[in-house]
Amino acid sequence: MLLLVIAMSLLPLMDTAAKSLSTDYDLAPASIGFGRFAGQYVFVLLGIATAQITLNRRPQSERSAPPFLPARPLVHMLRGSLHGGGSMLFFVAVKYMPLADTIAVFFIEPMLLLALSAVFLGDHVGWPRRIASAIGFCGALLVVQPSYELFGAVALLPLLAALMFAFYLLITRRFGTGEHPVTMQLWSATGGMVTIGACIVIGEVVGAQDYRLTMPDLTDEVALIALMGLISTVAHITIVIAYQLAPASVLAPFSYLEIVTATIFGYLVFNDFPGGLQWIGIMIIVSTGLFIFLRERQLELRPAPVGDARATSLADLDEGT
Repeated sequence: MLLLVIAMSLLPLMDTAAKSLSTDYDLAPASIGFGRFAGQYVFVLLGIATAQITLNRRPQSERSAPPFLPARPLVHMLRGSLHGGGSMLFFVAVKYMPLADTIAVFFIEPMLLLALSAVFLGDHVGWPRRIASAIGFCGALLVVQPSYELFGAVALLPLLAALMFAFYLLITRRFGTGEHPVTMQLWSATGGMVTIGACIVIGEVVGAQDYRLTMPDLTDEVALIALMGLISTVAHITIVIAYQLAPASVLAPFSYLEIVTATIFGYLVFNDFPGGLQWIGIMIIVSTGLFIFLRERQLELRPAPVGDARATSLADLDEGT
C-alpha cells in the first residue's frame, strides 16, 4: 500500500512537468512524450547495467539478470505502442486542460478495462458492475462538458488515452505472466519511442503543431524531461512490485490518490482548480470505480468450484496505471 501511495504521488509530478514544458517552454507534447520514454529507456538500461555489474561480483550460481528479450517481443512492442500513444494523447490534453480534470477523465480506464475483459477474455461481468461502469462514464462526461465548451475536441483525448491504456493493461494481463518487470518497462519504452517517433514524422509532414519536433534547451527543459523519465521508471517499477506483493483488488482504490495529488499540483503550479460540475463528475468516477474494485474483491474471495482452473479477473493484473 505504501509503495502504491508513493507511486501515485510521483506520477502527477511527471504530468505537471509535461504541462509546464508545453505551456511555459512551448515544447510540442509529442516531443515531450518522446523524451519521457527515451528517459525511461536510458534509466532502465542504466539499472540493468548496474545490476549486471553487481551480479558479476557474485558466484555464477547466484547470477540472475533481467533478460533483454521478453518471450513475445512483438506483443510487447504493441503493448509499448499503446502505452506511448496513450501517453502522447494525454500530454496533448494536459497542455490545454486543467491537470486534475484530465486525470479524472482518464480514470474511466478501469471501467473500460472491465468491458474489454468481458469481450476479449471472456470474463463474467454482472449487471451491478455494468451499471456502475455506465454511471462512471456519465461522470467522465460531466468533467468533459465544461472543458469541451472551452477547448473543443481536445477534451475527448483523455477518453481515447484511457481506451488505449485499457488495451495496454489487457495485453499486460494476457501476456505479462512470467515476464521480468524491468524487461517489460524496457519494451514499453521501446514501443513508446517508436510510436511517438512515427507520429512526429507525420506531424512534421502535415504541419500539426502539437505533434511536431521541438528540441529542448540544454538547461531547465532537459532537466524536466530527465525528471519525467526518472519518475516514470521509478513509479511504474514501484507499481509492478506493489502488485506483485498484494492483490490488485486491495491496492486499486489507492490509485485514486492520483486525482488528489494532481489537484494539489495543478493548484500550486498552474492555479487550476476543478469547478462544481467537475467535482460532481470526479466524485461519481471515484465512487463507481471503488464500487467495481470492491465488487472484484468480493468475487475474488468467493470459494472457487472444485476443479475450476479459471484465472481471477481484473485482480490478476501485474502492472498498474
